Amino acid sequence: MKTAFWTDDRQVIATALDAIPHGMAIWDADFRLKLFNQGYTAVYGLAEGDLKPGMHLREAARAILDAGNYFGYSVDDLYEVLVERFERQGEGAAPKEYQQILRDRSIRSTYAARPGIGWLVTCEDITDAADHQTALSKREADLAKQAMRFETAVDNMAHGLCMIDPDHRLVICNSNYAALYDLPEHLQRPGTLLTDIMDYRFDNGMRPKDGPIAFLQRRVQTISERKRAIDICEFENGQIISVVHQPMADGGWVETHQDITEQRRSEARIHHLARHDALTDLPNRTLFAEEMAMAESRVRRGEMMAVLCFDLDHFKVINDTLGHGVGDAVLQQVAARINHTKREHETAARFGGDEFALLAGPLKGPKDVAALSERLIAAIGEPMDIQGHRVMIGTSIGIAVAPMDGDDGDTLMKNADLALYRAKGDGRGTYRFFEKGMDATMQHRRLLESGLKMGLTRGEFSLVFQPLMELESNRVSCLEALLRWEHSELGLISPVEFIPVAEEIGFIVPLGEWVLREACRVAATWPGDTRIAVNLSPVQFKSRRLLDTVKSALSDSGLPPTRLELEITESVMLADSEQTLETLHALRALGVRISMDDFGTGYSSLSYLRAFPFDKIKIDRSFIEDVGTDDANFEIIKAVIALGRSLGMATTAEGVETEEQLDAVRAHGCDEIQGFLFSRPLSERDALDLISRLSPNERAELARRKVG
Repeated sequence: MKTAFWTDDRQVIATALDAIPHGMAIWDADFRLKLFNQGYTAVYGLAEGDLKPGMHLREAARAILDAGNYFGYSVDDLYEVLVERFERQGEGAAPKEYQQILRDRSIRSTYAARPGIGWLVTCEDITDAADHQTALSKREADLAKQAMRFETAVDNMAHGLCMIDPDHRLVICNSNYAALYDLPEHLQRPGTLLTDIMDYRFDNGMRPKDGPIAFLQRRVQTISERKRAIDICEFENGQIISVVHQPMADGGWVETHQDITEQRRSEARIHHLARHDALTDLPNRTLFAEEMAMAESRVRRGEMMAVLCFDLDHFKVINDTLGHGVGDAVLQQVAARINHTKREHETAARFGGDEFALLAGPLKGPKDVAALSERLIAAIGEPMDIQGHRVMIGTSIGIAVAPMDGDDGDTLMKNADLALYRAKGDGRGTYRFFEKGMDATMQHRRLLESGLKMGLTRGEFSLVFQPLMELESNRVSCLEALLRWEHSELGLISPVEFIPVAEEIGFIVPLGEWVLREACRVAATWPGDTRIAVNLSPVQFKSRRLLDTVKSALSDSGLPPTRLELEITESVMLADSEQTLETLHALRALGVRISMDDFGTGYSSLSYLRAFPFDKIKIDRSFIEDVGTDDANFEIIKAVIALGRSLGMATTAEGVETEEQLDAVRAHGCDEIQGFLFSRPLSERDALDLISRLSPNERAELARRKVG
């Protein structure tokens, strides 16, 4: 569209008007269009020719509406609006701006009165400018939001954070950093010198363990190296802080500060627990091995060292009878006594159970370790009062001396263990030095341990039966089942040798169950009411499946419960627990008879007779064997027989081997005898023959021979 005008130099004026970036028009006092440019028609989306010079405002309003502007207006409405705008601009009035939306565009119009001419109207499309402003506002809002998120994230970090500029001034720090060092508000402000923060920290309890100078030198070195670094700082107040240093391109740096005091303490506790026994707090096998490894170098330098291996005599009985609570308390007291007895620099350890070891040295000679062993035996042997029980415990010690018995830890431990086995075999409660040849003894022990389980599988165990004779009727009233083991390589092994091993390795329970079942099976084949007696170890009696095992053995064999007699020792009653008495009464309720074996060898037999009504008490053979030579023993026998009679309990004399012993126990009313005078242990077949052979006539003849 060409610009309209009425001057002579039309082309020059048209070019100048069209160069103006905004729309422009001049209206005269009669509201007729005098002059306009292309920008003015473009604002309204008008085509060329829609506006003409001399056009009245009403006609222009119709053209503007026809082009789609001022939606909803009529020609009269628009005309009135435009006239009102002109008339508002009186002579000398300041130009007036209007903003509106035309054809989805934002238009800003300015009306200015021009004396002698009319009105100058300019129209500017500000859509793009408005969009730009909106974008700027949105950007500012986004930046503000990001800044807020950054500040929130920084303040909610689990660690302390600070940013330092190249001039060593604070740029920013979060609340955790301020709290970590208890910084006042004025030291948290941007621009604060780092040296001021450091001085405050040093003056208020955060002094490094290695001193401020060394600490600052280390920090300066970290900053100057301009590399990522981690520094663990320990302070005199006990705090430990991890500082992660990250340099920035401008010469400043960012650091995170984390209080790892509790973490380090937890790690120290874990490290301690990994190398110490949880119950006694003594070093465990791991730490002891480390100490042994360090001791090897001392031995190579010529020092004499010794390894002591020791355990507690009969500790398993305490655990099984008094319970694990008492057993644990015993172990704790033993550990305390060991620590009190050894020298401060020596290492004592608990390997588990009742196994202990001690690394002693340097020594002047073997006498030093012998004296130490004697002190340990004496200290551990002192009575203990635990949970209402008076506990007596002892220890046996095996000793290996370096370098004579070995110069490395494994060899010394092995040889000390061999010496311990010898000490236990020599009666316990003593110590023994390692000697050559002990290895053969240990190999024999290991052969027994491995052979026990295999022996039961291979059928190497068998029972023999030693009769008990009822003195009043001169008949076999009961036979005691005794276990025998014929090893495939070692031959016949005494129960005195293998029973303690079976108890120590925990095999006595399955072995005892086999004995009970086999004894019931054999007894079921005997005529009459002859009983079978079976010994129960303390370990076997404590098994919760004992009652079910007895019921099963009786049911499978068909043996009446009244023909089964179970013999227990005083150690079974030692715990005096509800479970013990409950099991005894449950067995009695089945009809099974209960006997106390080895009566008189313990400390509290009489109290146990009051706690449970036994069917029988067996007088230990140690009292019988001295009858005729020891009047004191004879008086004990009389007292026990009288006691049994008064309590309604039968009495059996064990180990009767002479006529004199028989006459003594018969004269005072003993009910039964057992011993070689009457019969040695018999095989299953011979036992049946003996029971069958002793008919009433034969028993009468036997009685006449005895009296005569």
